[in-house]
Amino acid sequence: MRDTILSTILGATEGSARMRVAVLGLGEAGSIYAADLAGRGVGVTAADPVAPAVPAGVTFAGDVGEAVAGADVVLSLVGGRAAGAALEEALPAMTPAGIFADMNTADPAEKRRLANRAEQRGIAFVDVAILAPVPRARIGTPLVLSGAAAVGLLAVFTGWGIPAACVGNEAGVAAGLKLLRSVFMKGLAATIIESATAARAVGAENWIIDQIASELGPSGHALVARILEGTPVHAARREAEMCDARTFLETLGAPHPMTDGTIEWLHSLSRAEPG
Repeated sequence: MRDTILSTILGATEGSARMRVAVLGLGEAGSIYAADLAGRGVGVTAADPVAPAVPAGVTFAGDVGEAVAGADVVLSLVGGRAAGAALEEALPAMTPAGIFADMNTADPAEKRRLANRAEQRGIAFVDVAILAPVPRARIGTPLVLSGAAAVGLLAVFTGWGIPAACVGNEAGVAAGLKLLRSVFMKGLAATIIESATAARAVGAENWIIDQIASELGPSGHALVARILEGTPVHAARREAEMCDARTFLETLGAPHPMTDGTIEWLHSLSRAEPG
């Protein structure tokens, strides 16, 4: 069955216009993937019950089942809490040769659970981890893939011009690597904002930002700006991501005091009154 799936997908990559892709979730990331793929000649159908708008060139489906019917690849970008429900709704309507790519952030154990559910229904599942904020590079955002069909999906992504790499043949490997990266990136954001906030009290905010940026290389100022602007806006989602990271670290037997502090800090940001 796996050989049939891979040969079907690899054959479809010879012409992007022949590919049929379903995007589940039209939030920030989902809308970008749907719009950019449609712009590259890929046939895209999307489903999202609360989508405020549908990107140009994208066909809107009434529900998940309608969106995934006949799709070669399904990209799930519904958020970790809704990932399981989206998979369950998609599986009965998918073609046996299709690939379900879960691009939501979750702990590795949850990714393995979802992969097992897909396997039970005869559907190939790939764990896809997005390694940077999608609005920055859009469809050029780097990805890592793991799972039994990761090689086939890599060929598809390469054909679309998406930078990706396979990191294992078991679902959950990609998710774990992303969470390890998040320990560093979200912890970095915490120290930057804490330092800048304290510096503001003595009129030295710009000075400390310059100091931090100089340590982060040529793109330091842009990175600091993104952290200062984006972290408060996405604090609730990032708190959930770091809770998954802590769960993963616990399974590894690794200490996590910095992760604990980052979760507490993000929790306070997410509960803060606007302004």
